[in-house]
Amino acid sequence: MKIGLLQCDDVAQDLQPVHGNYPQMFEDLLRAQVPDLQMVTYRCMDGEYPSQADECEAYLTTGSKFGVNDGLAWVDVLEGFVRQLWEQRIPLVGVCFGHQLMARALGGEVGKSEKGWGVGVSFNQVVSRKSWMEPWQDKLDLVVSHQDQVIRLPVDVNADVLVSSIFCPYYVVQYESHFLSVQGHPEFCKSYSRDLMEMRKGTIPDARLREGHVSLNAEVDADLMMRWILNFINQAAGQAPTE
Repeated sequence: MKIGLLQCDDVAQDLQPVHGNYPQMFEDLLRAQVPDLQMVTYRCMDGEYPSQADECEAYLTTGSKFGVNDGLAWVDVLEGFVRQLWEQRIPLVGVCFGHQLMARALGGEVGKSEKGWGVGVSFNQVVSRKSWMEPWQDKLDLVVSHQDQVIRLPVDVNADVLVSSIFCPYYVVQYESHFLSVQGHPEFCKSYSRDLMEMRKGTIPDARLREGHVSLNAEVDADLMMRWILNFINQAAGQAPTE
């Protein structure tokens, strides 16, 4: 399988010696599940894209410190590429920034959450089960780092909320049979989350940082989410209908 990683940012230089960059994070998790997987990285924030949309069997997006509403030219170009993938029915999985960009590209709305920053581990309930959700469990807890959220789903496409919480109602969303998005970060380990929170002291309120640090005592479902993502991609790439 050949998966294209649409890179939308770099890990901060000070954190890269310990944690690596986003492509390494994704590749380590993906190869743990599929050792012979081929991953190609496209630095979208630098204007790098596939020569044609079907160059890969499926695509993943990284997160980003930038927002989909920041008015950046490269974000508009990426949004156009997302719509191209949608029209050609090429599987795409959006993570965090990509989750939000996917919703906006399809006609939804993204904005800053009234609840403030989401940091540390988020605790979420699976509210709709799909056939690719194997092995099955009814909760999905992942590391998060975001201010923006999807605040209104697209209305002209079939959008199915799969995972939800009080803090983030649209946590995992499937659009028809070939688009999937998640607000959390399956590629982030808890030590990276801890270091990222420390780096953002002064930006994130102290009380929220304390909550975030305490939440890191919980177990996360990163391996499960990556397994679900691969199951979804396999099903979507085979054009098998999802239930």
